[in-house]
Amino acid sequence: MLILTCPAQLQHLEEALRRSLPLALPVLGAVMNINRGNPGEFEVVVDSWPHFGAVLARPSREMPVDDFYTNRNAAFYRDVGAYRALLETPGCLRWDTAFHIFGLQEGVATVSQAIAGVKGIELEVSEYYTYLHPNPSTLPEPRLDPDVRVGSLSPAHVDLLNETWAYGGNNRSRRYLAELLGRFPNVCLQDRAGQPLCWVLTDAFGTGTHSYTLPAHRRHGHMRAVLALAARRAQARGFPTFGHTATGNRPMQRLQEELGHRQVPELCRFVLHNPGLGRD
Repeated sequence: MLILTCPAQLQHLEEALRRSLPLALPVLGAVMNINRGNPGEFEVVVDSWPHFGAVLARPSREMPVDDFYTNRNAAFYRDVGAYRALLETPGCLRWDTAFHIFGLQEGVATVSQAIAGVKGIELEVSEYYTYLHPNPSTLPEPRLDPDVRVGSLSPAHVDLLNETWAYGGNNRSRRYLAELLGRFPNVCLQDRAGQPLCWVLTDAFGTGTHSYTLPAHRRHGHMRAVLALAARRAQARGFPTFGHTATGNRPMQRLQEELGHRQVPELCRFVLHNPGLGRD
């Protein structure tokens, strides 16, 4: 196991991951953030270098992670055996904590299931569709109502985010959302008084996340507009435009398809290890 810290190595890895899209999307997003100031305080481990068989993007060991919101890891592999060997390497993961591993390859789940069976670790596996936009520059500039303006969320909005996020509602999720607000871009539509109407956040993997429109302001095209704005801004920063959508959320799937996003053939599997620890 090697932790890549050399800028030249990390740049080479970024280029290699681009050639492995879309399966490498989450890891590529994390590496791109690392190469652009590392706002999420992440690091990358590989099984070998320069010819690697598996990559794991994980929170830096200097960063405190004591719950499954902040302890998120993204995986990509060329060889599933190399991936399992990497995860089993001492020090690669903190198996006594609650953490997520996710990725767009079936082995992300099956390898965790195999290791968990040996270690006696409880798992929860959730599956999502991933949508990627091939060229956000083709998206038209959104037409907004004169009473609506484009802005950004601030730390003052963290309670609103925590209340409206399907996975929120507790102190740990609030802390995680505050981290996202402070470290990564977001787009928000606001009324004349500056109150949020609709928004989309970005996480450490470059993923669009927590897209939401307040109920009183739905059916006005706000989500269509905010997704288009976020996509164009991501492209301007050089990032791919993608997000994960619940398999049962047909309205969001349909909206993304109408905007030109394409569904990635592989499901994205989020594997939660030690879920009971994360809910204490």
